[in-house]
Amino acid sequence: MKNYTITVNGNVYDVVVEEGASTGAAPVKAPAAPKAAPKVAAAAPKATAPAAGGAGSIKVEAGAAGKVFKIDAAVGTAVKKGDAVVTIEAMKMEIPVVAPEDGTVASIDVAVGDAVEAGKVLATLN
Repeated sequence: MKNYTITVNGNVYDVVVEEGASTGAAPVKAPAAPKAAPKVAAAAPKATAPAAGGAGSIKVEAGAAGKVFKIDAAVGTAVKKGDAVVTIEAMKMEIPVVAPEDGTVASIDVAVGDAVEAGKVLATLN
């Protein structure tokens, strides 16, 4: 295990990281609730017109809160399981949101720059 002290926006956090942990979760000694999260939630209700053609039955959802950085696949594009559909930016990292299974993009429900919460439907596939 390694101990790190991280400062974010003036808040100091002591973090313990286990090497080789397969869960991806690390115990945190200090509360890690960022103050910027409520601002993202307030910006989320942005009017975005869904693409013509209707929604598909397979949902592509954001895995983390962030901002839409790039739309990787257009409506009508055939995608394979694991192909990037939308890329979001969270904490200065670009995170691809991938297709959960093979299909064709039926709708893109966000625009570049939109703030999104974890679990929000970004696109749908048929």
